[in-house]
Amino acid sequence: MNPETVNIISTNPKAGFFKKIQKKFLQILGLTNKPVIRVYNGYGNETSCILFGHTLQLSPLPPKKYTSNFLLNILALLRLFMVKPLPDIKLSLIWQNRTVEALSDKEGFFRFEFEWGMEKIAHGWHKAEVYMHHKKSNKVIAQATANIMVPYPSQYAFISDIDDTFLISHSAHLRKRLYVLLTKNARSRRPFDGVVKHYQLLSKTTGQAAAINPFFYVSSSEWNLYNYIHAFSAQHILPEGVYLLNKLKTISSVFKTGQNNHSTKFMRIARILEAYPTQQFVLLGDDSQEDPTIYAAIVSYFPQQIFCVYIRHVLKKTPQVVLTKIREIKIAGTHCCYFFHSAEAILHSKQIGLIV
Repeated sequence: MNPETVNIISTNPKAGFFKKIQKKFLQILGLTNKPVIRVYNGYGNETSCILFGHTLQLSPLPPKKYTSNFLLNILALLRLFMVKPLPDIKLSLIWQNRTVEALSDKEGFFRFEFEWGMEKIAHGWHKAEVYMHHKKSNKVIAQATANIMVPYPSQYAFISDIDDTFLISHSAHLRKRLYVLLTKNARSRRPFDGVVKHYQLLSKTTGQAAAINPFFYVSSSEWNLYNYIHAFSAQHILPEGVYLLNKLKTISSVFKTGQNNHSTKFMRIARILEAYPTQQFVLLGDDSQEDPTIYAAIVSYFPQQIFCVYIRHVLKKTPQVVLTKIREIKIAGTHCCYFFHSAEAILHSKQIGLIV
């Protein structure tokens, strides 16, 4: 099903000249001012689905190549925050002869959330098309492909933090964090030793090649970094999954990326647990920020669904609050592993039956 598209062409010579200059300037910066739909991996169960994204009127173009050049890496990072939302835009999702509509908010964010009805949806990854409509004519001005995960019935599902859980980020040290952000790119950043092996082993505990365990990556990093993080994960062959990040930021906030944005993390994790009420979950995080506190609260609110909690030890000195929260998790009867190296986590996973 292909809705009719529209191209708007100016007949004003002066307007055409300035548009050419503007287009050239944007090309130099690696930006586009064409309407863009940025859609993220969605998730669902046999009866319902949720999918979200952003509509943008200014956004970065995909990188053509990666480089070790310091200045180019700085520009590449800054470009991710050179965005301008496109608010109040109608969108439609078309999949299996069904159309669902949504409207972007003032920050360009949109959400499709709908029920399947009586029809059960097959497990696995599904593709759907998302269309952006012109405000006046309603014709399609942009489109994107959506990916929706409906997990296979499996024994466990996994919710993982990103920064300093599998991606070395130095979140607790502003100078080191900025150095890594400004001098590295998605291809040159490094994961912790052994973490990819651990995640791959956890994803395959079903014993079926197609029916891998579902992964959800929930982080305080902004949606600006979605493609960056996804490229890193693909480069290191981490399990494909659903990413749930934080509010889109503009260039003025770039140096505060991932900082003090933990207030909604609990709710994003809670929504996942509520979507799969009979599923057993494993939480993976680190002690650099708020994961121990958030995970302890999750265990308290969803005691029957959390099988195990993993906390990576990245701080030189363990804060007392971390030890307190780990003790709370264990007292609740949930397995918990506070570890320095992923080899310790792998051994623990084998001991409790997560890895056969």
